[in-house]
Amino acid sequence: MSCISGFACNLLHCIFLSGCILTPFRIVLLIMERVFHTIPPVVSPESEILILGTMPSPKSREAAFYYAHPQNRFWPAISRALDEPPPQTREEKIALVLRHRLALWDVLASCEITGASDASIKNPVPNEIPALIAGTRISRVLCTGGTSAKLYTRLVYPDTGIPCETLPSPSAANARMRLEELAEAYRAALASR
Repeated sequence: MSCISGFACNLLHCIFLSGCILTPFRIVLLIMERVFHTIPPVVSPESEILILGTMPSPKSREAAFYYAHPQNRFWPAISRALDEPPPQTREEKIALVLRHRLALWDVLASCEITGASDASIKNPVPNEIPALIAGTRISRVLCTGGTSAKLYTRLVYPDTGIPCETLPSPSAANARMRLEELAEAYRAALASR
């Protein structure tokens, strides 16, 4: 079978491969890959609340720190929720988390994922969250989004016995929630210590 045009041929290949996005100018292949969590947790023995994402995005893995994508609203929301100026540097972000007796990590140690799409996650392996909690005062777990909450509940909760509370996702994909609403949801969750 020969293709009538280059575009039609690419479209057929794209449909066959079922992992690409068509735009008017190019085809972008989205490849599922196994990724490993390499960013250490932000935690101290004084931490009381653990905030968990799912798995660092490609931008966060590249920057080797949490919520590094410029459109992610975690840092603006958490700083507003805590009545703090927005942290700019990695050191300021760590100081903000620790100053408020928080801890920051992700549910997964590894998984197969396409880009930053939590919905595409397959074969998840959890981080050693029970061991992390054991060296702290953590008594509450907040998950930033539904996928992290589902994965925590299925893979980690049986070993910690600490149920999680689900925060709205700070991802730019959660555009239905304005930054002010996101910050208020985070403030309410953090205030109920």
